[in-house]
Amino acid sequence: MSDILLNLDTVLPQPAQKSSGGNKKHQRFVKRRQFLERKGFLKQKQLPAQPPLPRRDASLGCRVGPGRAKKKQRTEAEEGSEASPEEGPPCRPKTLAKESSGAGAVDPGPWTSSSSVAASASRKTGSGAGKPNGTLCSRGDVPRVGRLDEIKSGLPDAPVVAKPSKMVAIDCEMVGTGPGGRNSDLARCSVVGYYGDVMYDKYIRPLSPITNYRTRWSGIRQHHMRDAVPFKLAQKEILKLLSGKVVIGHAIHNDFKALKYFHPKSLTRDTSKIPLLNRKAGFPENESASLKRLTKQLLHRDIQIGHNGHSSVEDARATMELYKVIEVEWERHLATSPLQDGPPGTTT
Repeated sequence: MSDILLNLDTVLPQPAQKSSGGNKKHQRFVKRRQFLERKGFLKQKQLPAQPPLPRRDASLGCRVGPGRAKKKQRTEAEEGSEASPEEGPPCRPKTLAKESSGAGAVDPGPWTSSSSVAASASRKTGSGAGKPNGTLCSRGDVPRVGRLDEIKSGLPDAPVVAKPSKMVAIDCEMVGTGPGGRNSDLARCSVVGYYGDVMYDKYIRPLSPITNYRTRWSGIRQHHMRDAVPFKLAQKEILKLLSGKVVIGHAIHNDFKALKYFHPKSLTRDTSKIPLLNRKAGFPENESASLKRLTKQLLHRDIQIGHNGHSSVEDARATMELYKVIEVEWERHLATSPLQDGPPGTTT
């Protein structure tokens, strides 16, 4: 039996190599891609095993996914190719502030927007808030509150004290009119300034005939009416003087009644109804102490003495000095509990 001979060739055939250049269409594609990569519109190819990680958009302060990033790259590439040379170079993108790992301080840098700084600070304190579109965003859109706005003082505001030129004290003297002198009409009015200077002091002729001068208390006598000012004219002069000022008086509702006038409650100070004044004098707070007693106790001075009756100038000056004793404390109290202008006849 003859032997069978096998001729085996163990050398593998060389595969046909592709031309390095490729066809013209592929070459144009490669050149265009390289051009876009050099301009920064496209990133270099990445391995399939390393998918791009989510990154933060500095202008929005949000995490952007891969699909969102590619979409943005295509948009930027289209905008870059359509931009004209006259628009100049593209603006430098804003970057997020870097957080130091040691003290946790934030270095915003010259190109960092205020929203990026707020977003970086919010990452240190808690997680971002959810957005309706499903992307996780930091609280960069929350406005930062200054330190002075965060710290609120619990102390009451300083009292707003009126200027001395806006404060006056008034006192009026009345006489009796009508049957038996039972009605009280204005016969003298005195207004003094903050320092006791006399701003107005005139005798006033009532509208009705005087039937009782009440000289023992009013100090008014018949001869005082010879050159007295008619009531209507005096009323006009006095009200012009009181307008816009803080008016101080003792039982001042009687003076306003005689003037047929009602001053704003917020600009009225009645020393007969200030509990703080009674407390300093050692009197019960709910007691309506007389002007004479308060002046004696707090100012150590005697007024309304003798048989010549009261002096409206002296009483007005005493009223102003009494109010100065408690002015700062009382105005602070009024600042925390402002007076409301009530119906006519109510004073404080």
